[in-house]
Amino acid sequence: MRERLRDPAGGNEQEADAALRAIAEPRRRAILRLVADDELAAGEIAAAFDITRTAVSQHLTVLKNAGLLSERRDGTRRLYRARAEGLAGLREFLDDMWFGALDTARRIAEDGQGVADDDQAASAG
Repeated sequence: MRERLRDPAGGNEQEADAALRAIAEPRRRAILRLVADDELAAGEIAAAFDITRTAVSQHLTVLKNAGLLSERRDGTRRLYRARAEGLAGLREFLDDMWFGALDTARRIAEDGQGVADDDQAASAG
């Protein structure tokens, strides 16, 4: 049996759950895309959406609390950027899950091949 899957940034299971819940919402994924390469002010992010600034602020808070965004203050402005560490940790978590699924599929295929070989040997003998 495999060990428990690691989660984002090597943290605990709660951090993985928070990151996955955060990206489950389409607008949050869109926000991450906006700030993946550029640091943007909260107002610039809000301008990209047809929702209130308060709603965008709530999405930013969820992403920040999940470790997927960093926030920097510049005077009265708040600037946001995707956290490479949080995103890399999330990717690692998903890669581990994918590897586990492929490993399970390989074992099932190999077990199935063994059964087919046994059936062929029995019918030949």
